[in-house]
Amino acid sequence: MPPRLWPPGTDPSRIRHAAGLLLLVPRDDRAHVVLTVRADTLGRHGGQVSLPGGAIDPGETFEAAALREAHEEIGLDVSLVRVLGALTPIDITVSGFRLHPIVGVVDREPSLRPAAGEVARILVVPVAQLLARGAVETRITRRNDIDVAVPTFLSGEAEIWGATAMILAEFLAILGWKGPE
Repeated sequence: MPPRLWPPGTDPSRIRHAAGLLLLVPRDDRAHVVLTVRADTLGRHGGQVSLPGGAIDPGETFEAAALREAHEEIGLDVSLVRVLGALTPIDITVSGFRLHPIVGVVDREPSLRPAAGEVARILVVPVAQLLARGAVETRITRRNDIDVAVPTFLSGEAEIWGATAMILAEFLAILGWKGPE
């Protein structure tokens, strides 16, 4: 899929950088991904499923920002995390961010707690569930008076779409996933 283009007239120097942590945790001897449901009060992206993450502070690396944000949003003890690497940055034109996904793993499931006012709840989704046949459906959503087909991962707890779904799709492709039927 070609990258999303910034709206005409966008000043590239005004693009804000953010980082998110795609955290893999073991549960019942199987890999799971930690995601958040954003608080409804968070404006444009309220109620959406996302990686723990946020804006990069001046002088901060993408990795450091992803870990800091995960600590702030889900109470993650970042000393437990082994960073595996980065995935492809994603431009989120609706909010003006370029999101830099960082993949990390822990050896045991950590104690997590959602940040009040920022995270409505924490989801721990089995990777196998995301890889399962039928895990992706196309949903129709309306944007600017146009119906748009949106690939959506279905989890028992939530629908995962947008930038988060794109990041998960890249990660799953690295694992050998061939995409939805």
